[in-house]
Amino acid sequence: MKRFLLTGVAALALAACGQQPESGAKKDADASHEKTIAAAAPELGEWGVEIADIDANVDPGDDFFRYVNGKWLDTFVIPDEFSSYGAFTVLFERSEERVKKIIEDAAAGAAPEGSNERKIGDLFAVYTDVDAINAAEYAPVADDLAAIASAESHEDVARIMGTPGMAGRTPFATFVGVDSKRTDQYAVHLTQSGLGMPNRNYYLDDEFADKRALYKDYIEQALAFAGVDGAAEKAQAVFDVETRIAEVHWEPAKRRNRDLTYNLKTRDELNGFAPEAPWDAIFDAGGLGGESEVILREDDAIAQTAKIFAETPVETWIAYMTFHHLNAYASVLPSELDDANFAFFGTALRGTPKQRERWKRGVAAVNGAMGEAVGQIYVERHFPAESKEEMQVLVANLRAALAARIDTLPWMGDETKTQAHAKLEKFTPKIGYPDKWRDYSDLVVTTDSAYENTKQASIFGWNWSISRLGGPVDKTEWGMNPQRVNAYYSPPRNEIVFPAAILQPPFFDPNADPAVNYGGIGAVIGHEIGHGFDDQGRKSDGDGVLRDWWTEEDAANFQELADTLGAQYGTYEPVEGFPVNPELTMGENIGDVGGLAMAYHAYKLSLNGEEAPVLDGFTGDQRFFLAWAQVWKRLNREEALKNQVKTDPHSPAQYRVNGVVRNMDAWYDAFNVTEEDELYLPPEQRVQIW
Repeated sequence: MKRFLLTGVAALALAACGQQPESGAKKDADASHEKTIAAAAPELGEWGVEIADIDANVDPGDDFFRYVNGKWLDTFVIPDEFSSYGAFTVLFERSEERVKKIIEDAAAGAAPEGSNERKIGDLFAVYTDVDAINAAEYAPVADDLAAIASAESHEDVARIMGTPGMAGRTPFATFVGVDSKRTDQYAVHLTQSGLGMPNRNYYLDDEFADKRALYKDYIEQALAFAGVDGAAEKAQAVFDVETRIAEVHWEPAKRRNRDLTYNLKTRDELNGFAPEAPWDAIFDAGGLGGESEVILREDDAIAQTAKIFAETPVETWIAYMTFHHLNAYASVLPSELDDANFAFFGTALRGTPKQRERWKRGVAAVNGAMGEAVGQIYVERHFPAESKEEMQVLVANLRAALAARIDTLPWMGDETKTQAHAKLEKFTPKIGYPDKWRDYSDLVVTTDSAYENTKQASIFGWNWSISRLGGPVDKTEWGMNPQRVNAYYSPPRNEIVFPAAILQPPFFDPNADPAVNYGGIGAVIGHEIGHGFDDQGRKSDGDGVLRDWWTEEDAANFQELADTLGAQYGTYEPVEGFPVNPELTMGENIGDVGGLAMAYHAYKLSLNGEEAPVLDGFTGDQRFFLAWAQVWKRLNREEALKNQVKTDPHSPAQYRVNGVVRNMDAWYDAFNVTEEDELYLPPEQRVQIW
């Protein structure tokens, strides 16, 4: 195998020699200048990529992921409290530390009663007081368990299941979201639910038999801890009904199909479609009694689950609700339950050896309960206005790149191109933080019960969600907190959203080489824009409306390209016996391939026809691809990787690098990749959709 030779990878160290300063003023000036220089330096390496992680013994054409990250992959040890670790995790921990400081400041400031700061401090203090939680034993949950135990009919069960803050998990889940065909209004959605393990595969596939046994043990443990008689028999009954529900659930890949998951029905039609479930009791308990319509996602699964609901004895549903209520609130109940919960969901399912420190879990709890209140302080402290301005420029450049690419697509006709341009023009970018912050005045926070605070936060979130029904869609809403390291695209809103916390190295660094920012956050921007044109996002138009705006020929051409890409990903197997599911990961794979292509196009446009400088022996194109691979640097525990393959629409990290670059001609040229290399694809087999 040929080897790609690095030239000049060692950074040149510059040292200044000179006399000591003659005065304090001169010394201060020098110190100020040094700070300015330090502030202008990129966080990673000399120009934005940590080239010390590169393994020069790996041919980039054989394994680009390992070539860029190999030394880190070989030496880094995943901390015991994580199931995987990578670039995202580094920023997650940074955000976590920053939020901790925000919480500490809120608690130290003697904020007035009822203020956001006071609630933030109290939430954290009560959550992290494990001694008080253990001393209270199961008293905080006693009334709710008694209410569950009092059910005498299926209607009673349904009413409890529909009550906010109760039951933990139910066979049917309701939520409020934008109506995909009437995007100017909100709608109630009904979706399959009810499983304690990640999805149906864990109940039905042979490779998860050991997990099933451990899950039954955990159900029994939880019931026994709470003093439930006959815990073993009831645990078996709970497991059996969940298995029946799993058998009628849709496969994860099928649930992605937006044509299948929009089934609008009136309440009367729902009662006729699935008459076995007491829908009125469920809706009334959740404050939805006045709603006349509901959108069913997995319609036949919901209908079959309604039959299971009616056929299952009330006593089993009581045991089911008791377990799931305990399970949902395990973190704020005695440590024996919390530890058992982690032993199954953390260690058995994901291979994580150690529970996270309580303060870190407290940060997560506060983020979950009052995320925007924390986020408002976070952006004031940690998100400079310049970052937002530079991101706006990058987004504009990526949009321009895709617009140019649409014009030259050989597989798409003019009629569909016109519609694609119209959709792209209506994209709404949201960067950093929302323009309007959520009001937490109605959130009840106590100083003596972590259980009650967690329950009240759940109720508050539900009440906020349903309060939007009947009103116009709030265009200022965000689906993520600013302090979250992530990004997303919303089809019914046709918007791309980038929280403040992701706008840091390795994704974005205002002091990094432009090639690095285009290969990092530029490709992430392209990825999110790409979701608007992936196999499911493409089904909405510029107003977010779910409708077919494609000609039949162009839709067929698109599907042929998608199938070819899927065939590539179907050959990837990160763990023996656990291949990547190309149907489940299709949208993310299209987003990656299209996003990196858009970002590369935008990067070349930004050079205005000039050649990028060579830095440390790397050309601009090489730095661009290095940045993309650096973003996906990640190690996984084997159980976590198995879980990802079965449940996550994202491909494992190595394929988000290798599976993408091998489809880009520019990568072959940049790293002299030939037929001798393992990642090589003949030009006619390389897939470029957007």
